[in-house]
Amino acid sequence: MSPPINKRILAFVMAGGKGTRLMPLTNERSKPSVPFGGCYRIIDFVLSNLINSGIYSIYVLTQFKSQSLSEHLLDAWSFSSLAPGHFVRAVPAQQRHGDHWYRGTADCIHQNSNLIGDRDPGLVAVFGGDHIFFMNVAHMVDYTIEKEADATVACIPHPIAEAHQFGVIQVDEDWQIIGFQEKPSNPTPIPGKPDLALVSMGNYIFQTQGLLDELEEDAGNDNSTHDFGKDVLPKMLAEGRKLYAYDFSRNQIPNSASDANDSYWRDVGDLDAYYDANMDLRAVHPQLDLYNPEWPLRSAVTFLPPAKFVHNVEGRIGHAIQSIVCEGSIISGGTVRNSIIGRDCRINSYCQIDQSILMDDVQVGRGAQINRCIVDKHVVIDEDVQIGVDPEQDMKRFHVTPHGVVVIPKGSHVTRP
Repeated sequence: MSPPINKRILAFVMAGGKGTRLMPLTNERSKPSVPFGGCYRIIDFVLSNLINSGIYSIYVLTQFKSQSLSEHLLDAWSFSSLAPGHFVRAVPAQQRHGDHWYRGTADCIHQNSNLIGDRDPGLVAVFGGDHIFFMNVAHMVDYTIEKEADATVACIPHPIAEAHQFGVIQVDEDWQIIGFQEKPSNPTPIPGKPDLALVSMGNYIFQTQGLLDELEEDAGNDNSTHDFGKDVLPKMLAEGRKLYAYDFSRNQIPNSASDANDSYWRDVGDLDAYYDANMDLRAVHPQLDLYNPEWPLRSAVTFLPPAKFVHNVEGRIGHAIQSIVCEGSIISGGTVRNSIIGRDCRINSYCQIDQSILMDDVQVGRGAQINRCIVDKHVVIDEDVQIGVDPEQDMKRFHVTPHGVVVIPKGSHVTRP
């Protein structure tokens, strides 16, 4: 029999991506630090998942435009030194193995392999920092141990007609991995489910020593792209290592609402996907249950006062319908519909905000009309300005997504044309 696996776990969250498809939201910040859902950052999802799952030793690997992310980690994720081994720490790229930035996901971990040696964990979890999802990672850990796997890959079943856009994992009937397909024209279906294929979520758990050996060998291979999905895992499979796929559709969150979808997962890779994922939260019963006390989504504490709605005269009623309004915001005689309003915003009288995302500290002047917009932090919109009303005018003044969502960069002052 194989020796029991040491369950002490060290987690790495890869948070160094540029996020170029989210520009202008990523002009001054990395993708994982982009605000989401009113009072959160994208990275808060993976960190909350790990903490809620009992994984308390977490390194966040940063690289491009990391100042905003580092400050957020200090504000929201600093643990007391009274709990040894309980930490969330930002680790900037240090070029420990050569004078280059991270060359791929595997090189990112290899350049920080000293941190693994320092902690001597039994298992290493490697997760991305830029997806919207809830996941009980403890289930994946137990699955890794049960299968005595050298590595497990979190996967989500996806309609086979659309799977050609992703990396597809081939499995046998026991869900042991037997092959990898990178954006295949003819994806292999899941056994017994001809209409579905398995798509990799880019989240992995490895046995420690095997991971270190593979990373060291991969670092010396000049023909490698130093990526887990493209290089390291296929090589491990070719060597006869035991690799298993973890079925994310079986994920169960404690105390989850009956109408929630515990396998909800969104890759907010571009502005339209980011907008749609935010809009999902407006539903009466959203698939992603933010209101589960047993699976809290943590973020920075602001000490702002409660949201306030003022004025109640004909044509000047401060109210919000089918919307999220965060602390410190004042809806002063304006109307908010189907929108997400961040913290410390001011919506003045006779305003109309529809199907929009306003981040923190947005000031909207009287009579302004905002429709299908993403408005970044610290934006001032003057009186009677119209955005998202005249597509031709919007195209001349602002960034507009392929689906027609108008994006206002951080710190802008929007005046009437």
